[in-house]
Amino acid sequence: MQIILIKDVENLGYANDIVDVKPGYANNFLLPQGYAKLATESAKKVLAENLKQRAHKDAKILADAQALAAKIEATALVIKAKASENKIFGTVTAADLADALAAQGIEIDRKGISLEAVKEIGEYEATAKLHREVKAVIKFSVVVEE
Repeated sequence: MQIILIKDVENLGYANDIVDVKPGYANNFLLPQGYAKLATESAKKVLAENLKQRAHKDAKILADAQALAAKIEATALVIKAKASENKIFGTVTAADLADALAAQGIEIDRKGISLEAVKEIGEYEATAKLHREVKAVIKFSVVVEE
């Protein structure tokens, strides 16, 4: 069954993609949740026209995302955490990284940041998804809060 995605769906595709899925997945999840619509001939024509008109806007959005990625990768973050020896109390989360970036003047959504569980003092990397084609590596260090 062919559908047009309205929103990005993890491990399936991005908004405005035409994808093939099993009918049960489409009818029971994607369509009722508002993630997709049926890919009829008229819907495909409307999508093609909309994509043609949005091409210029998409180029600017992509350039902005690439500039933001370069700015993020040039920024060194220091996250302060309460700790005993090498173990920190709690974990460093994506929200902590988003807050640290916001303090540096870089606003990104915490939901786009993926990182492994950080439970010790040290140097780490996380990945921020800024655009469907642009990902930035966030380098940060966790230090003991005085």
